Amino acid sequence: MKGRIHSLDTFGTVDGPGIRFVLFMQGCALQCAFCHNPDTWDTGSGRAMDVAAVLEEIESFLPYYRSSGGGLTVTGGEPTLQAPFVAELFREVKQRWNLHTAIDSSGFCEPDHAGNLLAHTDLVLLDLKHIDSAKHEALTSRPNERILRFARHLSELGKPMWIRHVLIPGITDDARDLLELGRFIGTLNHVEKVEVLPYHRMGVYKWQQLGRAYPLEHVPTPDAREVERARQLIAQGRSETQGQLQPAPRA
Repeated sequence: MKGRIHSLDTFGTVDGPGIRFVLFMQGCALQCAFCHNPDTWDTGSGRAMDVAAVLEEIESFLPYYRSSGGGLTVTGGEPTLQAPFVAELFREVKQRWNLHTAIDSSGFCEPDHAGNLLAHTDLVLLDLKHIDSAKHEALTSRPNERILRFARHLSELGKPMWIRHVLIPGITDDARDLLELGRFIGTLNHVEKVEVLPYHRMGVYKWQQLGRAYPLEHVPTPDAREVERARQLIAQGRSETQGQLQPAPRA
């Protein structure tokens, strides 16, 4: 079995715990207006690699991953598009080295397609881009119902999650939406962390190289105060829901 690979990073520090080998898969079903890797969208591009070739790339750096409590993160693109390949890769790194495994996913995936993959996955970094489905579609080209369904499935499965939300001024920073996002997160079990990631423009040059007009050309990056405001609103919404879900005290 071979996967289509965009690139790899042997010293990742932001895609899960510890130092990590980060594998970027080729292909994505979304077309996010803020994507910093639009060159990963095309499912026919990238290089074909088998699991053995990826394992060989990982092996040289095992001491760093083990000593730091790190492991392997597969991102993209969208890793669930190549779920059978990623599942086989995770199974091998578990059997050989017992490495921690994570996927960074948009969640645009039917649960039954990712069943075998999730069985070998320790952590899901789940990107919740917008809680409002119409706004989500305007931002990513797809509605969010499938994504929210996947999040609920992870919760029911007992799969640890880190929720990620990119804060884009004027697009994903509405107070009502952030509160509603927090309320949704509050219904999920096993959410270990909620990250508010400030929108950045570091991938704009890739859009230019591809001859594509960048949709958010005039959108500024948020400052620290805006990011903190978003964190507080999400936390408020989350606590509201969790408070409602608590059993009533006995009389």
